Amino acid sequence: MATRWGICSAGKISNDFLVALDTLPIQEHQVMAIAARDMEKAKNFAETHNIPKAYGSYEDLAKDPDIDVVYVGALHIVHRDIVLIFLQNGKNVLCEKPMAVNAAQVRELVAAARKNNVFLMEAFWSRFFPAYEEIRDLLTQNAIGDVKFVRAETGRPLTHVPRVAVKELGGGATLNIGCYLVQFALMVFNGEKPESVTAKGFLHETGVIETVSIILQYPNKRQATLSCSVIAGLTDQAVISGSKGIIQVPSHIWCPTSIIVNGTERTFPLPPSSKPHHYPNATGLSYEAEHVRQCLLKGLKESPIMSLADSEMVASIMDEVHKQFGVTYP
Repeated sequence: MATRWGICSAGKISNDFLVALDTLPIQEHQVMAIAARDMEKAKNFAETHNIPKAYGSYEDLAKDPDIDVVYVGALHIVHRDIVLIFLQNGKNVLCEKPMAVNAAQVRELVAAARKNNVFLMEAFWSRFFPAYEEIRDLLTQNAIGDVKFVRAETGRPLTHVPRVAVKELGGGATLNIGCYLVQFALMVFNGEKPESVTAKGFLHETGVIETVSIILQYPNKRQATLSCSVIAGLTDQAVISGSKGIIQVPSHIWCPTSIIVNGTERTFPLPPSSKPHHYPNATGLSYEAEHVRQCLLKGLKESPIMSLADSEMVASIMDEVHKQFGVTYP
C-alpha cells in the first residue's frame, strides 16, 4: 500500500521534494493533495505536478482523510503554528529544517506529537544520504579510532534572499544553513550534549547573524568547530579526525555524494531525474521520504536516525548561540 503524502506550501523546496518523490515507485509513494495560503498558487502547483486535490488553507489539508503524512515546506518562522495544526488533527509530519526557531517551540511540537500519538521528524535530509550512512557505519566500526575533532563549514552570499536577511522571516546564518553543521557534529558525537558552546562572529545590519564560528566542547578533549556565513563563500566541507585516521566530506556537506576515508574516495550516485529543480542534489530528498515510509510501516512515532532528541539538541545549541549574540526571534 502506498504512503499517501500531503504537501504543505507550494514553494521551491516543495517542488524539489516532489521531483525526488517521482524517483520512487508510484505504488509506494503517492501525492494526494497540496495546500497553500493562496488557492490559485495551490491550483497551479497541483496542475504542474499532477496532484489530485488543492487546498487554500492548511486546515483543509489537515482534515483530509486520504493523507497519511504531511510534508511541511513552509518558511521556518511559521513551522510551529502550521505543524501544530497537523499534529492536533492526527496527521504524521515531516517538517523541513529547522523544525522551529527555538528549543521551546521544538519541545512544544514534540509534546503535541506524543499527545496525539503521531509521527514527527525534522527533515534534515542529510542524515539519510548514503554518504552519511557510510560515515555512521565507519564510526560504529571504529574505523578511524576515537574521534577527537570535527570541523565543518558552509557559506555563500545569501543576504539578497528575504528569508535569510529578514529577522521576521527567521533570517540569519544559523537557522538557514548553520543548523546543518550542528546536526552533523551531533551525529558524529552520537547525540551527546556538549559541555560548552562558544560562538563568535558578526551581525548583519538587519540584526541577524551573518557570520559565525561555533565551538562545541566535549569531555575527554573532544571538539567541534563549525563556521557558516551568508555573506561569504566557504568550502562546504567537513573533516572528522580520529586517533587512527580521517574522514573527509569534500563538498556539499548537507547533501554529499562522496566521502574520502584515509585518502580513498567513496562515491554514492544520486537517483537520476530529468525534471527541473532548484537546489543541488535535490533527488536526494527521496532518501528521507523513503525513510519516513519505513518508519510509518513499522508504526514508529519518531526516526531512529533523526530523533526528536536530536532536534531538541540542535535547537538548544542554536538558542545558546543566539543568546551570545543577543538575537531573539518574534
